[in-house]
Amino acid sequence: MAGMESRSPATPTVGFDLDLTLLDTRPGIKAAFEAFSADVGVPIDADLVVSRLGPPLYQELAHWFPEDRIPEMVKRYREFYGEYAIEPTVPMPGARDAIQAVREAGGRTVVVTAKNEPHAKLHLTHLGMEPDALAGDLWAEGKAAALRAHGATVYVGDHVGDVRGARTAEALSVAVATGPCAPEELRAAGADVVLTDLTDFRPWWEAYVRDLRG
Repeated sequence: MAGMESRSPATPTVGFDLDLTLLDTRPGIKAAFEAFSADVGVPIDADLVVSRLGPPLYQELAHWFPEDRIPEMVKRYREFYGEYAIEPTVPMPGARDAIQAVREAGGRTVVVTAKNEPHAKLHLTHLGMEPDALAGDLWAEGKAAALRAHGATVYVGDHVGDVRGARTAEALSVAVATGPCAPEELRAAGADVVLTDLTDFRPWWEAYVRDLRG
């Protein structure tokens, strides 16, 4: 990840979720699930899978396999991920600019995601998107420890689980309505700010930083 830059103490570190916040991983995850499904001989509705991205992989696999097979299936699925899911993935609209906006203000960015860290890093490296730090395998309230450890006082995500993670970390919750959760769900979960997508992030962020610095 990118090296630490000098920054104003008045500029917060911003955390970002990965799937459907920074990256549109749906085409790649769909392809990976289709290949995985064919390999293990278990019918899986890949369109349904990508309609509810956010929670950890084991939670999704629990819809298709008995509990005692899930650890094995997690490992098997991940064997397909690098081959099928990296190349088709693209940044969400405004994602690159959102990271750049934080840097221009002297801030740092940290990606905190439920995706396993090696695959998250593969995605970011492939797309040339380098946050200052990355923490994987964390979901909902479990994201709070990494947000606190990196000093993130703003967390941006698309899922109510991201809102819960931000609130647990006592960070400002900025939600984008680009994932499976509607704006009203995000607000009801406690999001402080709800944006249509990350193309709205820069104007919100610049106003926020101006207010923060007085």
